Amino acid sequence: MIELDGSHGEGGGQILRTALTLSMITGIPFRIERIRARRSKPGLLRQHLTAVNAAVQICGAQAEGAAPGSQALSFIPGKIRGDDYRFAIGTAGSCTLVLQTLLPALWFADAPSTLRISGGTHNPAAPPLDFLSRSWLPLLLRMGVEMKLELLRHGFYPAGGGELYASVRPVSALQPLELLERGELRAARATAIVAGVPIEVAKRELAELHLQLGGVLGELRQEMRALSSREGPGNALLVELQYREITELFTAFGEKGLPAEVVASRVAKLARHFHGSTAAVGEHLADQLVLPLALAGAGAFTTVNVSSHLQTNVEVIGKFLPVEFSLTRTAGVHRISLR
Repeated sequence: MIELDGSHGEGGGQILRTALTLSMITGIPFRIERIRARRSKPGLLRQHLTAVNAAVQICGAQAEGAAPGSQALSFIPGKIRGDDYRFAIGTAGSCTLVLQTLLPALWFADAPSTLRISGGTHNPAAPPLDFLSRSWLPLLLRMGVEMKLELLRHGFYPAGGGELYASVRPVSALQPLELLERGELRAARATAIVAGVPIEVAKRELAELHLQLGGVLGELRQEMRALSSREGPGNALLVELQYREITELFTAFGEKGLPAEVVASRVAKLARHFHGSTAAVGEHLADQLVLPLALAGAGAFTTVNVSSHLQTNVEVIGKFLPVEFSLTRTAGVHRISLR
């Protein structure tokens, strides 16, 4: 039984999610205390509880402490079973974070699986499915994963109501991935999404992005996506940078009372910072690559910044798998590699 302190490092839900994933894959039980102790509302929220209950169903686990607000949980996994699964968060809690908890386990199931998860698909505190589909998934396909992702319905914070779908086939082993350079920029695209929000908001966001990024990225293709008001209210602004080796995607979300120009400035700052570096992947993608690399047993990448999420993730991974990461800084970028 591995003992985990949920207040360690970044002290959020990442510790629990990584532990659930690796416990299912390795068959090693764990107990975690002080769950999300560094958050304003500590303990299990609906999103985290959904991930726990889904993991229980997928591997026939035994879990104690799986209740709203619980700050302690024991998890004893069983065998991972491929099947057709449906899970509902019931709030705008992130579907994508639940998805990323479950998918790595299903890579090693005994049969193909499908997942339908309903809740929030576009949440400021989590990666939107656009990011997973365009940035994360292509790299996993290169590692040998057989998986498809699809957004069925948008669900913005705080209303939720979105749904996503994933299909996955088991793999015998993951292939190492090395991403030390991203290559030249081949295309840049901005997409403004509005649902139950005036289209003028999208127009202002794109106009401001053109002013701030046109001279930096060259041609910036623009797209407006107006959704039904039933999928809102909500607004997201995406900037997608397609390099030779990877695609990075940056997102900012509209809020009531927040000018469209401020939303555009926020995402423009993220895109400029990454493009101005020589790193292969951005901060958030880096955090989401360490677990697949650990499962592959080899690999390396460079990134612009080592977040507390990444550092905590690496420490939790090391408790379940016999791997050790090396984090070094050279020539203005951080290199993350397995020793």
